[in-house]
Amino acid sequence: VQLVESGGGLVEPGGSLRLSCAAAGVDLDYWTVGWFRQAPGKEREGVSCIDMGVSNPKTYYDDSVKGRFIISRDSAKDMVYLEMNNLKSEDTAVYFCAASHPHITVQNMCIRHRVRSWGRGTQVTVSS
Repeated sequence: VQLVESGGGLVEPGGSLRLSCAAAGVDLDYWTVGWFRQAPGKEREGVSCIDMGVSNPKTYYDDSVKGRFIISRDSAKDMVYLEMNNLKSEDTAVYFCAASHPHITVQNMCIRHRVRSWGRGTQVTVSS
């Protein structure tokens, strides 16, 4: 599975960004997918994950982003998105798209990093 992220950049505190993840060679509808981030000097952490449920997909959000970030998937376009609002300086990191087999729960993926494939990442910098 090849995953390609886009949408990162420089934004002021309080601003918004939308990250996108596209897959090559696979239908993301049949995978649990998610977003992780890694800040300089810190370990990679799970930000948000979503399973393959169509009508009511299960989602997971790290406490640090609850109420500010929204994960979604567009089956028609085979894309996964991370809408990031009210960004803070501590959100600065490289953000990675990831995919896991569908039997992996969103908790296992985001918390235990049960990941099958990683993207190369996109830089998000929150600074005035």
